[in-house]
Amino acid sequence: MTRSTDGIEGKVVAITGASSGIGEATARLLAARGARVLLGARRADRLTALAGELGDGGADVAAVVTDVTVADDLVRLVAAAVDTFGRLDVLVSNAGISAISPLADGDLAGWGAMIDVNLRGVLHGIAAATPVFTRQGRGHFVTTVSTAGVKVVPGMGVYAATKNAVRTVMETLRQESTDGVIRTTSISPGFVDTELDGSITDLELRAEIRSRMDSFGLAPDAVARAVAFAIEQPHDVEIGDLTIRPTVQN
Repeated sequence: MTRSTDGIEGKVVAITGASSGIGEATARLLAARGARVLLGARRADRLTALAGELGDGGADVAAVVTDVTVADDLVRLVAAAVDTFGRLDVLVSNAGISAISPLADGDLAGWGAMIDVNLRGVLHGIAAATPVFTRQGRGHFVTTVSTAGVKVVPGMGVYAATKNAVRTVMETLRQESTDGVIRTTSISPGFVDTELDGSITDLELRAEIRSRMDSFGLAPDAVARAVAFAIEQPHDVEIGDLTIRPTVQN
């Protein structure tokens, strides 16, 4: 297959958090549109199943078990893309957790886990992929942020803080990358019907969030389409920041 200069067909895309939710939906959509996809997540069984399904459908796909809190795992993910497909065009940093609860609960473990996954995980990806993008002369970071960082609400203080930290990192990277080599895109979804609520430690809050996801949460495909829109633009066009939420969300 001849790789097109722009668009999606033939591009090599690595996705973290690819075993479910937005990451899985993004992998499915991009693979269907001709991207060569490298799946990264912690759950090996789900990765293997998804890679097998996409491969049986004719997609060029590979999978690497990846814990974004481990910097070396991101190095391995990026290296696997280059070794398997010859390059890496896009890194979609999608892995995230939401161990949300009131600050008064003092959930130090949950706070630390969110910082490690939501913030350090993105930084590990930037550190691993930037040398490859620089060597190639182009590359694209697409990162899942959250509307929690746009509208801060009780119970989500530290989660929102990690997402706003990522937004700051991405804007800084954008300003440091105006030589035309690296593109950056931050996508902030609102309520999406995923498994993210499973990491909420406050049981009452978990039930409330699950109820909202069930009643009006977007399908993960909606966010996947936003990712695809950002990727398919010509390289001299940067979609810097996208917010996507249900029309009924406050």
